[in-house]
Amino acid sequence: RFLKKFSKCKFLTDSWEKNWVYSEHSGKEFGKFVLSHGKFWNDPENDKGIQTSQDARFYALSRKFKPFSNKDKTLVIQFTVKHEQNIDCGGGYVKIFDCSLDQKDMHGDSPYQIMFGPDICGPTTKKVHAIFSYKGKNRLINKEIRCKDDIYTHLYTLIVKPDNTYKVLIDNEEVESGELEADWDFLPPKKIRDPSQSKPEDWDDKATIPDPDDQKPEDWEKPEHIPDPEATKPEDWDDEMDGEWEAPMIDNPEYKGEWKPKQIDNPNYKGPWIHPEIDNPEYTADPELYKFDEICALGFDLWQVKSGTIFDNVLITDDPEVARKFGEEVWKPTLEGEKKMKEVQDEEERKQRQKESKENEDNKDDDEDEDVDEEDNSVPDAEL
Repeated sequence: RFLKKFSKCKFLTDSWEKNWVYSEHSGKEFGKFVLSHGKFWNDPENDKGIQTSQDARFYALSRKFKPFSNKDKTLVIQFTVKHEQNIDCGGGYVKIFDCSLDQKDMHGDSPYQIMFGPDICGPTTKKVHAIFSYKGKNRLINKEIRCKDDIYTHLYTLIVKPDNTYKVLIDNEEVESGELEADWDFLPPKKIRDPSQSKPEDWDDKATIPDPDDQKPEDWEKPEHIPDPEATKPEDWDDEMDGEWEAPMIDNPEYKGEWKPKQIDNPNYKGPWIHPEIDNPEYTADPELYKFDEICALGFDLWQVKSGTIFDNVLITDDPEVARKFGEEVWKPTLEGEKKMKEVQDEEERKQRQKESKENEDNKDDDEDEDVDEEDNSVPDAEL
């Protein structure tokens, strides 16, 4: 298995910081992670993770491990993330690096190999990033994968196989899959338009043409506007002072617009012209799109407007079944417990609001009664 010492990383005690390194990159004010199970949980110990703790901050934290290559093996990257703050704008993804990463200087432009996980900003951006570095350029997936946008813990899994296929799972359910070459722009297209070919001048691609025998009706020509036949000259209209009176114009109900001959099938129609294609001389297949020669570090390189996201259960392995079972063990009970606790909390808050509302109403009634008593006990000035 890959990463025997790092295959399952849970943040259970404060000692987690011994293995992780904060960036000290100049010019950035980085936020701190704290160990927390959040405001609602299933198990107060097992559900602890590292939580972003400061609003409007960049976060840069990483951990190195024994380097490995996924050559001829499946690569699985998995972790849980919980946006209990009902995040409005911020990342929830991880990055994978090679050994060249300077952990003390890690920042947004540090070269990485894989970036995977959810990203939310406003009502429109709610997606799962799946970005691979290939020949020095970051390649984004050509598909839109929607992430979870609630306040509970969710499990994100990326599986990359040696046959150059992939899967993305959320909560152990497949949400996207396919071929690396088809869904990322790693390579030039296999086919290109033949530059020596062009549409023949006599190629007729108009499906219909105006009917040459169609004639405009003699009564077609009608003005678009006509004088209002119901309008009358005002009694106080003075032709000498106001000029000759003219009725206001109105839309002509008989106006038919511009005449155009009807369309008929074009007898010379040849259909749309399709540009012939040839093999792209710049295309070369790469059977190792999936492969990374050196995987050495995992990091959180994020920006968050509203803090409170909890990361946990980081797993890197070559066995999707191990990942699935581990995910079921650590994610499913947590999610179920969180929902139960949140329901209890919401009900308690509802009861508290009702109690406070009733107390406010009672206090208001008491104040009104006191005002009435004061009015009844007052003595009119005339009787003093």
